[in-house]
Amino acid sequence: VGAGAPVPTLRPGAEALLRRLRHSNLGVAICHPEEMPTTVSGFLEMAADLNSFGYISLPAPTGNHLLNELMLEWSRTSSCFYATSTVDEDLFSELQSHNWKVIAVDNECGTKDSGVVNIGKLQELLITLATLIKKEIASSSILMVGYAMKPSREEDFAKRGAFPLYPSQNGLIFVPLSFELHLASQLQEVDIILHKMTDEIISIDPNCSISFPRGISFSAGMSEVIRFMEEYPDFCIIDPFKNISPLLDRLQIQEILVRLQELGSEGRPKLRAPHSLKVINFSGSELQKQLAEANLSFPLIVKPQVACGVADAHNMALVFQIEEFSNLSVPLPAILQICTCELQCVMIHLQKKPGDSDV
Repeated sequence: VGAGAPVPTLRPGAEALLRRLRHSNLGVAICHPEEMPTTVSGFLEMAADLNSFGYISLPAPTGNHLLNELMLEWSRTSSCFYATSTVDEDLFSELQSHNWKVIAVDNECGTKDSGVVNIGKLQELLITLATLIKKEIASSSILMVGYAMKPSREEDFAKRGAFPLYPSQNGLIFVPLSFELHLASQLQEVDIILHKMTDEIISIDPNCSISFPRGISFSAGMSEVIRFMEEYPDFCIIDPFKNISPLLDRLQIQEILVRLQELGSEGRPKLRAPHSLKVINFSGSELQKQLAEANLSFPLIVKPQVACGVADAHNMALVFQIEEFSNLSVPLPAILQICTCELQCVMIHLQKKPGDSDV
């Protein structure tokens, strides 16, 4: 907390940290010394309440039975960790005597206590906690999953309890990979990478035949993950990049569907890929001929060839006649597909018989 400011504020990165801890499956409490100004302590209490955390006002450690009782109460549950950006050697000693692990955030903490874990940035806290928890459990069945995706997607998963920092029933620990930190050191700690590669696409060249990674520009962080996988191809990643790249290109998706169609066997339902056509312009005279050759008839759905990862990937149009192509704003190159409505409407007429009661 920025305590020196007129109004207390969270330091950069703290809000995301609190959000992740809220859904971490860990017991979390915000604590502070008793002598802290009321403006700061009130701010911290509000932050604890907002995130459903515990809230502890710490008395001075030396000879204080209340502090011992607080530490013992938390110690009964499982491993306990105390993360702080303020050095208090007496408090550290008291906590360590009750088997707490102390994590000092920021290099300026300067503690040289061999029992204190020092980290340079707040963003290192989660992977440090995950690593310590895994070591504490000391089971080969516990696997750490490092994940990378946009914050809104992470939040959706976390709210459903999908990203616990404490091992799940399946023995999985989930920790976010931070592109603000040295990525190689993080990847050395995790056993599996879970990613949403398309969240980290900067641009896709529509005039280039998309063949991973050719034609695709990624963020610096995802580019580093890709280089890591090229160096360690046997590392477990969900899903391998080359398995996902065809889904970026609607033309490649169409080709996959055509190949699946050819795998059909007697006595089984047949899969039919929709008739489609790739176009690089919407010129009327030439387009009419192309449609006939591709066995396409109206209505048609027009989609950008790039399927995801860019802002206009879902900019589509439904076209009912050739003239409507003249003012179309769908990005080129585009894929044209026959549009068949599979919806059915069933009309049921109910008639009340004389003498029947109301239903």
